[in-house]
Amino acid sequence: MSLFSSLDIELPILQAPMAGVQGSELAIAVSQAGGLGALPCAMLAPDVMTEELQRIRQATTRPFNVNFFCHVPPAPDAAQLKRWHQALAPYYAEYGLDIDKVEPGAGRRPFDTAACDALEPFRPEVVSFHFGLPEPALVERVKGWGALVLASATTVEEALWLQARGADAIIAQGVEAGGHRGMFLSADVTTQLGTFALVPQIVSAVSVPVIAAGGIADAQGVRAAMALGATAVQAGTAFLCCPEATTSALHRQALQSDAARHTALTNLYTGRPARGIMTRLMRELGPLGDVAPPFPLATAAIGPLRSAAETAGCSDFSPLWAGQNASTCRTQPAADVVRALAAGALP
Repeated sequence: MSLFSSLDIELPILQAPMAGVQGSELAIAVSQAGGLGALPCAMLAPDVMTEELQRIRQATTRPFNVNFFCHVPPAPDAAQLKRWHQALAPYYAEYGLDIDKVEPGAGRRPFDTAACDALEPFRPEVVSFHFGLPEPALVERVKGWGALVLASATTVEEALWLQARGADAIIAQGVEAGGHRGMFLSADVTTQLGTFALVPQIVSAVSVPVIAAGGIADAQGVRAAMALGATAVQAGTAFLCCPEATTSALHRQALQSDAARHTALTNLYTGRPARGIMTRLMRELGPLGDVAPPFPLATAAIGPLRSAAETAGCSDFSPLWAGQNASTCRTQPAADVVRALAAGALP
């Protein structure tokens, strides 16, 4: 079964949606090169999302993917927020900041009716979800305009859950992947498998196409994933240093240094496990623990600290999202990255 049999997609290469380090320009470049570009929308207000979607539709007639989160916003816990602020207070003091002036805010929004209303006029060919799926009525609405629904699974159980609820294809996200883990049935990180252990298990368990993601950065990785039954490959880190990405100079510098060889899962930046290059904050507070409030409440207090440090040329408090294989992350056009990866899918 061809995943994109109804779409004009030449190459089985998907660009991972990467909130905070890209906009429409990268999505356009990847789609124009024959892959499937993606626009991350979890951090975009409806009006900004509309502007980005307009840019994509004006720039290309190729299909593209629009990505959303499906988390359940937690209720703020005053005692927990106080502990979080106490942990960050010494760092705030270093930059002359007042932790008591932190404004509350979630920073991420789940896919809801308002987002669907803003999205529907553009009828993107693919809509993908992280942290599960939205309510059934919204899934049916998206599928109703002809879109394929993709969703991330980090375990076989999650893949089966997604298939049963209408996902047209499963993104098998190995633990090597940069950014947020898509895990949603369990918060236990010990359940997380590597890509090349996870892919064949999900392929055997489901009847829908499987897309391999996590640590795949070159043609050899693509070839290996396809040999294990993947229909396509999703890559993110390989695109982070492309000129079309909005990755900061500090982040690019880290990606192209020896520091990129040491990544870890951390919940300090958002409240949910996500893989990034080790930073001072992760080393000193421990990358994973219960000090940070649940996703996405941790972001509000990190923001001012990150901004002050980055202004001083320091990435100690920045989420330097990256997968475990940044070896091909270099300054080159996104089209070149797509072609290099796609070489692994050729006969």
